[in-house]
Amino acid sequence: MPRTVIHQATTERLAILAPDGTLDSALAPDLEPALLARMYEAMVRIRQVDDKALKLQRQGRMGTWGSLRGQEAAQVGMALAMGPDDWVVPSFREHGLLLLRGVPGHLVYAFWKGDERGAALDPAWHCLPPAVPVGSQHLHAVGLGWAFARRGQPAVAVACGGDGSTSEGDFHEALNFAAVFRARTVFFIQNNQWAISVPFRSQTASTSVAERAAGFGLPGLQVDGNDVLAVFVAAREALERARSGGGPTLLEALTYRMQDHTTADDAGRYRDPAEVQAWAERDPLVRLRRLLEARGEWSDGREAELRERVAGEVDGIVAAFEALPPPQPTDLFDHVYAELPWHLAEQRAALEQEVRP
Repeated sequence: MPRTVIHQATTERLAILAPDGTLDSALAPDLEPALLARMYEAMVRIRQVDDKALKLQRQGRMGTWGSLRGQEAAQVGMALAMGPDDWVVPSFREHGLLLLRGVPGHLVYAFWKGDERGAALDPAWHCLPPAVPVGSQHLHAVGLGWAFARRGQPAVAVACGGDGSTSEGDFHEALNFAAVFRARTVFFIQNNQWAISVPFRSQTASTSVAERAAGFGLPGLQVDGNDVLAVFVAAREALERARSGGGPTLLEALTYRMQDHTTADDAGRYRDPAEVQAWAERDPLVRLRRLLEARGEWSDGREAELRERVAGEVDGIVAAFEALPPPQPTDLFDHVYAELPWHLAEQRAALEQEVRP
C-alpha cells in the first residue's frame, strides 16, 4: 500500500503594529482612541511598577523580583481581551495581568517579599496565586476550564507561562487533556526566548511553541508579543472560541525578557548584548506611542502628565506595601485549604502556642 498523508498543519504568525508604529490597516482591529490610549497607559503603569520593584529589591526592602520588562504588550493585550468572568492562572511573571485584573499592587509586592498574604487573592479578582513551580499552572487552568465547560459557564481560564514551561511534562499533559475534554482554556505562552540561561533553540527542535498545537488536535497561533494589537486580536479570538464551546487554543506571544530572569540572576553571563539591544529597538511601549502620535492622539505634555500621575500611584503602592502589619508565623497555614485538615490544625495550634509572647 502506498504511503498516504493523514495530517498536514500550517502555523500562522500574526503581526499588526510594526516597531516603527506603522499599522497594517487590513488586520487592525477597529478600536476607539480611548482604548488605544488605555493600552498605552497600562503599559507605562506596569513598567513603572516593575522599575520600582527592582529598586526596592536592591535596597533590601523586597526579597526578590522577576521583571517583566519587555513583555508589557503581551499582558495588556490579553488582559483587555478577557471578559469579567474569565480567570488568570499565572506563572511568577504575570504582574501586569494581575494588576489589570484588579489585584492591588501592594499585594503583588508582598508576594515577592515572601508574605503569604500576597497569595491570598480575593476570588472577585478571578486570579489564582502565582505558580512558582514551572509549568504546574497549566494543569490548574485545565481544571478550571474543564469545570467551566461541564457547568456550561461562559468563562475561560487563561494558562500563562513562559517558553521554559513548555519543556515540562505538565504542559503536554495539560494540552492533551484540554483538547480531549474541550476545556474552556487558553494557553498563553509568552516566549521570551530564555528559560533562565537556556535559550529557546536549546529547549526544542520546533521552530515555535504554537506549532506544537497540531500534535494535540487544537489550534495554535504565534503573534508578535511586542505588538499589543496583535495580542489583543488573537486573544479575543481564542477566548471566544473557548467560551462558545470550540475548545482550547495554544497562543504563543513572541517577545523578550529585557532584564535578568530574577534579581538572583545575571543574564550578562549568558546573553549577547547585541541581542538585547536588537530587542530593545522593538520596545512595545515605543511602538504604540508612535502610532498614537502619528494619529495626533498623544503629545509630550500628555506623556509627562501620565508619568507624573503613575509615579504618584506607584508611591501609593509602596506606602501600602510597607504599611502592612508584620506577618504572623501561622499565616503559612491560612488560605491553603477551604477547611484545614486536622493534622495541620494541630500543627497550627502548636506553632501558635510556641510563638505566643
